[in-house]
Amino acid sequence: MDTPGIPLPPAAGDTALKPGTFAGVPVVVTGGGTGLGKAIASEFARLGASIVIASRKAEHRDAGEQAMTELGAPVLTVECDIREPDSIAAMFDAATDAFGIPGVLINNAAANFPVPAEDMSPNAWRTVVDITLNGTFFCTREFGRRHLDAGSPASIVNIGASYAWTGGPGFAHSAAAKAGVKNMTESLAVEWGPYGISVNCLVPGLFPHEDMTADIQGNLAGTHDKDVCQPALRVGHRQELGWAATFLASPYGRFISGHTLVVDGANWQRRSLVNPTMVPIREQMGRGDFEM
Repeated sequence: MDTPGIPLPPAAGDTALKPGTFAGVPVVVTGGGTGLGKAIASEFARLGASIVIASRKAEHRDAGEQAMTELGAPVLTVECDIREPDSIAAMFDAATDAFGIPGVLINNAAANFPVPAEDMSPNAWRTVVDITLNGTFFCTREFGRRHLDAGSPASIVNIGASYAWTGGPGFAHSAAAKAGVKNMTESLAVEWGPYGISVNCLVPGLFPHEDMTADIQGNLAGTHDKDVCQPALRVGHRQELGWAATFLASPYGRFISGHTLVVDGANWQRRSLVNPTMVPIREQMGRGDFEM
């Protein structure tokens, strides 16, 4: 029996929603200048949105601006450190001055790197949690307060991770932070639903792209054919994640709130009939014996 896997998606540039679905809607994407954030921003741009890219790094803002301009979308880039509420407030002020109050917030910015828990410094823990969890909350809080004050509906899409459910050996800091993001999504969906604000979470699987971190690239390089490691027998195409984000934030997804949508071809649910030999995380990372 042939096992072709899940069919390939439509080509990049196709849209799953009606053209103009987000016409006149300002969309803020944190970390939207590179990688999957840029892919998500691109799909909103194709549907008529005005794009606001918030990022600390100038080169990332420039890359995002170029990509959105090539798509013909109005774009504003703003330097923003999501660990700092004042910086976030200034970013939303700039976005509102340029396009009006943003109607959609994509909390994409995060921090992560592999490290055994016993080797993790307090500063490493604080940095990842501060950006990934606290930063997501600070952005969400500022966005939500502005819409509560204005009495206007809005949509928030947080970017999560499947190890919010499963744990993430070697990534205890990020896994704990993403678990917090998932829980926060569910809490705020109930708190803010009466005011017309939907809050959802989107979990990407493996979507190879040029901006992947060195550790992820190294993991992929160690697999001779990454597609056969996925139940779908293929990896994700970036536009598929963008389509999911635009749907969750669209008028067609308004009754979906408090939900975490995993877009990974069922990879996170895979289980082996016979467990492979357990290799300690330190060995998988090429670390020697632990020393104080």
